[in-house]
Amino acid sequence: MTAVVLTIALVGGLDLYRLRGSTAHLRRTISEYALGPYRWVFDTGVLLLVAGSLAILAVLVRSGVARWRSAGSVAFAAWSAGLALVVIFPKNNWALGPSASGSIHRFGSLLAFVALPLAAVLLARPWRRDPVWGGHARWTFRLGVLSAVAFTPILYAIAVDVVVGTSWWRVIPLGHVERLLVLTEVVAVLVAGVWAVAAARRPAGPQEYRPSSTSL
Repeated sequence: MTAVVLTIALVGGLDLYRLRGSTAHLRRTISEYALGPYRWVFDTGVLLLVAGSLAILAVLVRSGVARWRSAGSVAFAAWSAGLALVVIFPKNNWALGPSASGSIHRFGSLLAFVALPLAAVLLARPWRRDPVWGGHARWTFRLGVLSAVAFTPILYAIAVDVVVGTSWWRVIPLGHVERLLVLTEVVAVLVAGVWAVAAARRPAGPQEYRPSSTSL
């Protein structure tokens, strides 16, 4: 969980630092930082988020809250994989034109943005009425749904692009929408992290409190 908090501090700190001069940079995507002198800060923050997310998943599995082969665990792993692709393959530098790296970056971003809401909902759903983990599960579920809602403006923009032909990134204030989406998804990871910490502190047999639907 500490790694996730550090991600917020690093990437959020970049925005706060740049806000001292102007708010114009908020119109650009967060990954724009990877094209400039602050790339190391951006990359470090995202990689910390990857490590923190995988650690949270490992604790949830070890505590019996999830199974490695469950759809929720696979989606959580896909979220981490998408973030790793975002770091390994920087976005297009449009001053130079499109690139293979930029295409992979876009795929990684889409994978991460879609996978996290699914992971939160699928991991939490079997536990929402559980007497021990119901509270944690309901909050994780809600943040998963909220993350999905935060993604809908991008889906709307893509639909407009397909129907009307206007470039989807011009339909919405992409930088602002992306920051809202990232914030809700990172908070969802934090909530799952709180759940993982609570589960790690409550030793129990593997069948003591696992619903039969955990494998969904």
